Amino acid sequence: MLAEIQVYPRPAGVPDAPYAHVDAAIAVIQASGLTYEVHALGTVVEGPPDRLWPLLRQVHEATLAAGAQASSSVIKVSEGADDAGPRIVDLVAKFRA
Repeated sequence: MLAEIQVYPRPAGVPDAPYAHVDAAIAVIQASGLTYEVHALGTVVEGPPDRLWPLLRQVHEATLAAGAQASSSVIKVSEGADDAGPRIVDLVAKFRA
């Protein structure tokens, strides 16, 4: 399964770390041990559904735990019926040099 999550914490951070609340969300993904790619407008994570669904909630809630006053998240999910894909590399490899 693939999931992409964009977090929109308000505010995004603090004066000396303008994206601190976003960084807290990414840290949760990094700690998950799952394959992921951080992009400018969201992060894609690859893994089994029983690990991804709880992770998405943890990522969203990490912004609030980091001090955001409010947060919204946009989530996209892609899953095959046989749980065989797609994988991140399957979708992006041909576009990489």
